Amino acid sequence: MPIPTLWKIDHACGHTLPRDLSDRPADRRAGFARWLSGRYCTECWKASRDDSRVADTQAWLEGKRKEEQEAADTWARQYEMPPLEGPAKALGWGSRCRHQLVTAAYRSLVAEGVMEETGWSEIEEQARAITRAGWWIDQRDCDGADLPELLAAATDTDRPTENPYL
Repeated sequence: MPIPTLWKIDHACGHTLPRDLSDRPADRRAGFARWLSGRYCTECWKASRDDSRVADTQAWLEGKRKEEQEAADTWARQYEMPPLEGPAKALGWGSRCRHQLVTAAYRSLVAEGVMEETGWSEIEEQARAITRAGWWIDQRDCDGADLPELLAAATDTDRPTENPYL
């Protein structure tokens, strides 16, 4: 008996709908059907996306990002951090990531750790040298205590050059 192509899916929203899975290999149909059963049906999913809660969440998120950006900009001016380079879409995100990582590193290494301020100033100078926004975005999930090692591993493409022809 061949593996069925038409499956009845009992969705998490309570609806049971047929689903043609003939576009999937036979050995992947049962797993995909199981995955679909943990999700809302298409109509319920669309209705939940149109909910006013989504708009409220987006407004809250925009406000939160604005606060984070203001804090990052204030911090960058205070500590004389250079502007970041990269696509316009990445600049704000990169500056927020830089702010969060460097402040977490200071807290971990100096405020709560054993590093002296003189050692920190060297790390701060190395951080100033990294101006590629993408580098800071890539490090966003790293622990602050790892910043010295991350800075040491950065390549020349992450730092600006004074040669205008490169």
